[in-house]
Amino acid sequence: MSITWETVRETMLHAREVRRLDGDARPLIAEIGRMREEGSDIPGCPALLDLVEAAARGRVAIGQSGQTLDGRIATARGHSHYVNGPEALDHLHRLRALVDVVIVGAGTLRTDDPSLTVRRCAGENPTRVVLSGNGSVPQDRKLFTDEAAPTMVTGVDLPCEPDENGLVDPCGVLDSLSAIGHDVVLVEGGAATLSHFVRAGCLDRLHVMVAPIILGSGRQGFLLEEVETMDEALRFSSARYPLGADTLFDLVPQR
Repeated sequence: MSITWETVRETMLHAREVRRLDGDARPLIAEIGRMREEGSDIPGCPALLDLVEAAARGRVAIGQSGQTLDGRIATARGHSHYVNGPEALDHLHRLRALVDVVIVGAGTLRTDDPSLTVRRCAGENPTRVVLSGNGSVPQDRKLFTDEAAPTMVTGVDLPCEPDENGLVDPCGVLDSLSAIGHDVVLVEGGAATLSHFVRAGCLDRLHVMVAPIILGSGRQGFLLEEVETMDEALRFSSARYPLGADTLFDLVPQR
């Protein structure tokens, strides 16, 4: 019998409990190994199980990006509905259902007005966190009005001071969240926020969902400093899984 989504969710709840009680994670990790052998009809299920295993071992931060073959997340005018297909969107919502917290930047809050809720699968909505250098964000957005889940703002609800450039330290944000019991964190976007976490080296995993589309122009998924040689490029170990017409790259940074 193949593994169901409900089993994956229950296993993550078990992982949270083991971590909360500082228990022995080895039996749970062995069980996750057996689940991998059983297989599942859920697209990208091995990547979800890897996230659950990481959560059983300790705190974990995962980033996600949905983009085209040429690395674009939207057109030049910002149209992005939808770069990825339904299976990739399902995967994103499963990630939301598995984590304690989902993070977005203040820019994404202003322009996209996201809900960051779980709608395409069964599961609880995560706590929403808005990354803001000065704590100033529009209060009329859905995150503050829909009452679907708690929403926190850095510098207001989390003690995260910006640096001289007005940027919040990503690793400090994760430390602040862990201090209040939020150890499994999804960094969802936008590109500037995700890149900020990548640059800081505090992401443990990265899920990049690539659609078979070429835009040729538009907004980039990652905004990082220019490098001169390939030796300076960020490198990852990689596993690949089909999500319908899209491909999921499950990436672990090589440090």
